[in-house]
This record gives sequence, structure tokens and C-alpha cells, in this order.
Amino acid sequence: MSEEILLTQEGYDKIVAEHEELVSVKRKEVSERLKEAISYGDLSENSEYDSAKNEQAELEERILKLENMIRKAKIINEEEMTIDRVSVGLKVKVKDMKSGDEMEFSIVGSTEADPFAAKISNESEVGKNLLGKQKGEVVDIVVPDGLLSYKIIDITK
Repeated sequence: MSEEILLTQEGYDKIVAEHEELVSVKRKEVSERLKEAISYGDLSENSEYDSAKNEQAELEERILKLENMIRKAKIINEEEMTIDRVSVGLKVKVKDMKSGDEMEFSIVGSTEADPFAAKISNESEVGKNLLGKQKGEVVDIVVPDGLLSYKIIDITK
């Protein structure tokens, strides 16, 4: 059986929107560039043609990847979620036991991960180690830079 891809509704909607944009708009644009490049004649020395063919190949690869993600998507139902334990789709506020700094991030599926937007993957070391833990627990996480020690302050939707 194929592996599920965990997504929030927001993440799923973004993937569907990108797919629709690529299929309905970008495909036509690349096709037009390809037709124009072909009209220049001799394809063996036509850099516009080569560029358009490469762009077309990359576009079709991305479309296939998105279609695969849509097929394998398992949308997390936020209404059924409880906040008693850390799980995908929830926000977690933690305190770094060494520095005393507090930070909050969302645990998301790997395709939605964006560390700059405070969205960490459930497959990352931090995400994996926080899953299933409760408010008040201290979690030690081995990362390439050493050992992190986080206390879970709060879990919210």
C-alpha cells in the first residue's frame, strides 16, 4: 500500500491550487514558448527550444508529484483532535531548558514543513520526539548540534 501523506486542510488546499495553476495556466505558457521556439527553425542549435523543452519536463514532473501527493493525502481533521497530547496539526509551545527561551511551532506533515514559518515536520527529530508527549513533560532530543531539552508549556489547535 502506498504511504500516506499527512496534510492539514490548508496544506491540501495549497497543493490543489498549485496543481490547478500549473495545469491550466503554466502548461499553456510553456506550450506557447515551445511553439515559438519551433518556429525559429533548426532545432539542433536552438537554445530557446532546448530551454522550453527543459521547462516543460520540469513542469510535467512537478504536476505528477502534486497529483501523487493529492492521491496519497490524508487530511487531518482538526475538529476531532484533542489537545491532551502533541500530534500532527497542533501547535506546541516549548521552553528551552538551557537558554530559557520559549518558542511555538506547529507540527505538520513533511510536505508542509517550513521552519521559517515555525512549521516543523512530524518526521524531523524535534517533531518525532514531541509527538505523543503531554503538557509539562520535558523531552530530550538528540540533534546534529547536540542535545536539546524542551519542556512542553502548552498544546493548542
